Amino acid sequence: MLDDDVHPTPHLPQDVIPGGGHTYSKGDDQFPANAPRFLERGEGAIVWDDQGRSYLDWTMGLRTMSLGYGNADVIEAAIEQIRLGSNFGRPSRVESDAAADLLNLLPHAEMVKFAKNGSTATTAAVKLARAYTGRDLVALCSDHPFFSYDDWFIGTTACDAGVPEAIKRLSLTFRYNDLDSVRRLFDAHPGQIAALIMEAATSEPPRDGFLQGVQDLCRRNGTVFILDEMITGFRWHLNGAQAYYGLAPDLSTFGKGIANGFSVSALVGRRDIMELGGLRSSQPRVFLVSTTHGAENHALAAMRATLRVFSREPVIEHLWNIGGALIEGLNAAAADVGIAAHFQAAGYPCSPVYACRDSEGAVSLPLRTLFLQEMARRGILCNYLAPSYAHTAADVVRTVDAARDAFIILSRALDAGWQSLLEGVPIKPVFRQFN
Repeated sequence: MLDDDVHPTPHLPQDVIPGGGHTYSKGDDQFPANAPRFLERGEGAIVWDDQGRSYLDWTMGLRTMSLGYGNADVIEAAIEQIRLGSNFGRPSRVESDAAADLLNLLPHAEMVKFAKNGSTATTAAVKLARAYTGRDLVALCSDHPFFSYDDWFIGTTACDAGVPEAIKRLSLTFRYNDLDSVRRLFDAHPGQIAALIMEAATSEPPRDGFLQGVQDLCRRNGTVFILDEMITGFRWHLNGAQAYYGLAPDLSTFGKGIANGFSVSALVGRRDIMELGGLRSSQPRVFLVSTTHGAENHALAAMRATLRVFSREPVIEHLWNIGGALIEGLNAAAADVGIAAHFQAAGYPCSPVYACRDSEGAVSLPLRTLFLQEMARRGILCNYLAPSYAHTAADVVRTVDAARDAFIILSRALDAGWQSLLEGVPIKPVFRQFN
């Protein structure tokens, strides 16, 4: 029997959890020393820590809370399904209904397989592509930050410990907006590349027909074109970034905000490829995604409710508007303080990014940490900027006002150094060889 008195909570989460969290993006090395250690509750765009302190949150559960914390429609749909049952020994109708809902929004997808996280979906897409083409190599965009925790991707990063060299050699990389780098891969490995996987965009817009050029190269070379829409899906456009950019990927992956915080990811795509993981193909059987909790009924009910809100309300328009106002306000505040050259908010309004730069113009993690520290001191969490349907114009004003004060501190750091102003140590890149 567990007894809190016998087994008290350790002083540090890292005592019982490697890294202190279950995604490295939540680790202590990604936050300033004064950031809340635990977040316990959320409502709208506000979160509370275990000490009862409240914060305006722009991280929104690493972009999962697309509608905001505690959305009533989503919560009620999940609870209603929980009362009926969360998991059974045969499929439930909610699985087919959820699949139909999603496919109705994605004109180039014909089948869907649900899972619980993005890595499962992207790795399943790569496996399908290899089975469909009979090839081994995978091409991926090195400018996009994350595709999977599995070896085919992690082996291309600095954090590649535990990945066999033979696996690393199967993954090739190209650069975003560099169509020649994609051509060179196909020329160097004719008839060998099973799949090419990328995001449609992160912060940099595609130039000169780049996306269509990549898709055409895949078609001409018999390579499966996989579009990772974990972030772009239901943020760029109701029908995905593939609709926004006029693409027709063979396979796509979705997740993040698709179920407003409930754990749902999806692999969708062409029937002839997806059926390799089914029961009706005459080809060698692909053991695709087989997870006990992959289609938890309450999570799929939450996804259906989330997509209904997206379909009937101007969610995506709101994300673009709020994010645009935030970018404009932050840059204006930086200019007011005289550090416009050292802080820039940019990217797509629905998914903004920002950079802190030192006196030489180089991206500075110590200055970014100092900015996060001063924002947290003023009740703002902004490691990521993920506008949600719950954010308001007043939230933008509050954030910009806090940032203006933080920029004054950054200005001092640019003049006299950050060391005396920063509590603790600077944040570090997630992908690094040593701690």
